[in-house]
Amino acid sequence: MTAASPETSVPIGPATPVVAGGGGRTPIGRRALVWLHRHRRVQLALLLAPPAGWFGIVYLGSLALLLVTAFWTFDGATGRVVHSWTLDNFAQLFSQPAFRTVAVRTLTFAAAVTIVDMVIAFPIAYYMAQVAGPRTRSVLFMLCLLPLWASYLVRVYAWRVILGPNGPFDWLIGLVGLKPAGLYPSDIGAGIVLAYVWLPYMILPLYAGLERVPRSLLEASADLGGRGAMTFRRVTLPLVLPALAAGSIFTFSLTLGDYITPSLVSSNQFIGNVVFEQQGVAGNLPLAAAFALVPVVIMGIYLFVARRLGAFEAL
Repeated sequence: MTAASPETSVPIGPATPVVAGGGGRTPIGRRALVWLHRHRRVQLALLLAPPAGWFGIVYLGSLALLLVTAFWTFDGATGRVVHSWTLDNFAQLFSQPAFRTVAVRTLTFAAAVTIVDMVIAFPIAYYMAQVAGPRTRSVLFMLCLLPLWASYLVRVYAWRVILGPNGPFDWLIGLVGLKPAGLYPSDIGAGIVLAYVWLPYMILPLYAGLERVPRSLLEASADLGGRGAMTFRRVTLPLVLPALAAGSIFTFSLTLGDYITPSLVSSNQFIGNVVFEQQGVAGNLPLAAAFALVPVVIMGIYLFVARRLGAFEAL
């Protein structure tokens, strides 16, 4: 018998893998992948590191810097921020009636816009979730989301034209013999614009909550003699309350921090306008930071109450 030569005893082809780094050693990259595959927590940490780092540095870091800046002072003679700790900025906010008036006005507007959006959004969301068919529901969804595709400034300026003197609104009420409303500039005009701008953020959470209400509960209430008002008060409203609180988080917080609409439609100042003027015009960054903490504290309290109502489960 003739012994097979080494060249023909072990065929080498596409089916035979060739491992780099001779001597039977595994490459460093492959060993690292194997090690990561065995340690799931390390994989999760590497996956969450970029977003967690951005959240911690950019978001929480900016809030921490805002809090620190609120305790500094501003030297009006030199126009510089002095890094000395003091509570004078907060004392100034509470002592001056103008700042208190602005804070109360902003808080009242945010609450009023939230209530108006609730009243308008509830029947729309109820019809979409419980009554409308699939095609009608799709059309209503498109109508709710369509304004969000346009620029915020474009929508505000459009309402500024509508509410302006001799505008479409004055022309419309003039057809029934009413005098011009004079809604621009005015607080009522600003409230109308804010309610319109943030209305989709109330409709969508309400729709999600109403869609989860079982029809069997509504039918059972009707079988037991419950009328529409009683069914709404004892069945629908308790079940949809978390979604209602979730929608109010958006409308309340967005109205609380808005300064563009009040500056374009209203003649009065809101917290956002005062913060912008103190920081951008006067250069008093510590006072602006102290006043900016007011809506942060208000929203913290509001979120605590909303969490107690189960709003986070409906987001």
